[in-house]
Amino acid sequence: MTGPGIWDIIGSRKEINMKFEKPKKKKIKWHGQDITMPFDCSIYTEKEVTIANRFSGEKTTMPGYAASVYDTIIGAERFEAWDIVRAGLDWFRQHFPKQYMVVLD
Repeated sequence: MTGPGIWDIIGSRKEINMKFEKPKKKKIKWHGQDITMPFDCSIYTEKEVTIANRFSGEKTTMPGYAASVYDTIIGAERFEAWDIVRAGLDWFRQHFPKQYMVVLD
């Protein structure tokens, strides 16, 4: 006997995409600056995070809040939530172009 499939547990792809349709923007304070995030996501409190490219292994360092955006982009890709992915990629290109070229391009 097999257990429930992944879509039985989390719902259909359509339901997942509906949850992500209109990303909400979150604002945080970082070293006295107001930062507008591309969407509402959990923010890592670490000052610096090193992330390796999933394919090449090349590494780059970024603030914790940028790593939060990166992780959200990767998770949204998995669930085909393309509005979230696009918002995150656009934000990354604008605010962290060097890190974008290493881990997302």
